[in-house]
Amino acid sequence: MGFINKKYALLAGVLSSSLLFTAACGNSESSSSNGSSKDGKVVVDIFQGKVEIADQLKALTDQYTKEHPDVTFNIETVGGGADGASSLKARFASDKAPDIFTNDGDQAAVAWKDKFEDLSDQPWVKDVYDGALDGMTIDGKVYGQPINMEGYGLAYNKTLFKKAGITELPTTFSELEAAAKKLKAKGITPFAIGYGEWWVLANHGLNLPFAYQDDTDAFIKSLNDGTGKIEGNEYFNDYFNFLDLTVKYGNKNPLTTDYNTQVTLFATGEAAMIQQGNWIQPMIDKITPDMEVGFIPLPINDDEAKSDKLMVDVPSNWVVYNGAPDKDKEAAKDFLNWMVTSEEGKTALVKEFKYLPAFKTIEASADEIGPLGADLQKYSQEGKTYAWQFMKYPDGAGQEFGASLQAYVGGQKSKEETEKALDASWAKLKK
Repeated sequence: MGFINKKYALLAGVLSSSLLFTAACGNSESSSSNGSSKDGKVVVDIFQGKVEIADQLKALTDQYTKEHPDVTFNIETVGGGADGASSLKARFASDKAPDIFTNDGDQAAVAWKDKFEDLSDQPWVKDVYDGALDGMTIDGKVYGQPINMEGYGLAYNKTLFKKAGITELPTTFSELEAAAKKLKAKGITPFAIGYGEWWVLANHGLNLPFAYQDDTDAFIKSLNDGTGKIEGNEYFNDYFNFLDLTVKYGNKNPLTTDYNTQVTLFATGEAAMIQQGNWIQPMIDKITPDMEVGFIPLPINDDEAKSDKLMVDVPSNWVVYNGAPDKDKEAAKDFLNWMVTSEEGKTALVKEFKYLPAFKTIEASADEIGPLGADLQKYSQEGKTYAWQFMKYPDGAGQEFGASLQAYVGGQKSKEETEKALDASWAKLKK
């Protein structure tokens, strides 16, 4: 699986307040209470934000406890970026800091560096793909373990595509529009859209026009120094055409459709496509086992060299709290090492979590990581990927972008007004 390269493994910026990857939004789940020891055992507290792997992570920690009976775990899962970040900050403020938590890297890593244990000497460091540690390396020291590689595009239902007579997969905007028309003509809802979630629009969606720029970093620099604008930029105009297409051919009430409802619409076959990532594979498997799915790009124009790509990157990293009791820290570090080096851990990560590994020592077949992961791997191997540019937004911009885009979808703002609002948010929040 030699598909990692620095083109998309580099994380060049992140919302400093967004400590949790915003791939999902859900309810808080917790087991047992906070504490460093219980009945003479070490209790490792884990705080994480991905509701999709809550059950799988619990099973993996149970396996570790079977092999290390002196260590037990308390796992708290809080889905949703802003809510999760606020909950984590509250834990630290109330002296209930977890032993293991997640961090997006780069600026978020710099902001929280004083809370991190140095993991540079850990055995797994040598096994990580080139570039995958960059977001958590500060002054030559490694402070986080990459959780996995993730990516997104338009997941599609192969059975429904066949039913609609779509034999060539769309890779341009015009082809996607033609496919949507064919699906609708067969009585199939083309898109499951969950625009009730700000991050679906502002992070994953708006990533497209940023990524399409001929020089993304130069464009972002122009926004920061006031010489550039989102308003009138051709790729942002293209994105609004894409938004219009999904709303026209999507499910009803997109602004009240949340993440779980969106995924359920797709997983039950009520819609043919969904803008989400390989993290939905376990949910699909639970709702409709053996569903035939794959990825196509999120094309916003007809330039195939730009449009035929998926968005792939390191979403988040495990970190260890340096202020935890020594026994907790040592158990936490041992668990993270065991998770990516033991056969039990490696097997769980690819077969149960459906993760695309960030480690050269973890092999993953299509059967293990699922068809969505397999398509990400294929696109990655072909070099047809974009990095996650939303990591470079000013702190707090994502939520404001989401509100503006939701107003556009709801008809309260025009495209021009929305683009002006995006520029205003950037100008206000930039440092």
